[in-house]
Amino acid sequence: MSSSQSVADVIAGLTREVPDFPEPGIQFKDLTPVLADTHGFAVVTSALAEIADGADLVAGIDARGFLLGGAVAHRLGIGVLAIRKGGKLPPPVHSQTYDLEYGTATLEIPADGIDLRGRRIVIIDDVLATGGTIAAAHNLLVTGGAEVPVAAVVLELGALGGREKVAPLPVCSLRSI
Repeated sequence: MSSSQSVADVIAGLTREVPDFPEPGIQFKDLTPVLADTHGFAVVTSALAEIADGADLVAGIDARGFLLGGAVAHRLGIGVLAIRKGGKLPPPVHSQTYDLEYGTATLEIPADGIDLRGRRIVIIDDVLATGGTIAAAHNLLVTGGAEVPVAAVVLELGALGGREKVAPLPVCSLRSI
């Protein structure tokens, strides 16, 4: 990255826009090209790792958050927790159902096997849109006894009001539009 090229510029230059996906009227921001580009992936994961520095564990949200969370955790030398879509984990689980901009979904984390009590966990995801996914992830981690100091995302779609929905949880976004 040149000194004149910011993290946001790298993301903007590699993001693919897909009209009418997954429904008519939605302008989908596809970050797959960012993650598939060696330089883009390195820039993004480095910036997210700076935000997550000091965490005991990184929580990546299904599915692109897994990729980002794993890379960030590796950079920081800590573990990663996969926050899964409903029905993907063996019981017992903590579960949270929430609204999306075009439906509902459920997230889950293990209720056994990983002690979250008192751990500082940073949430990592690709996009903050309406905030339902990050709010549900936050609620799950707090239910498990974790402290969540911040959530970090690659892209924030500011017009959809997600930041307000997850407040007072601070959110750091690498690019906002």
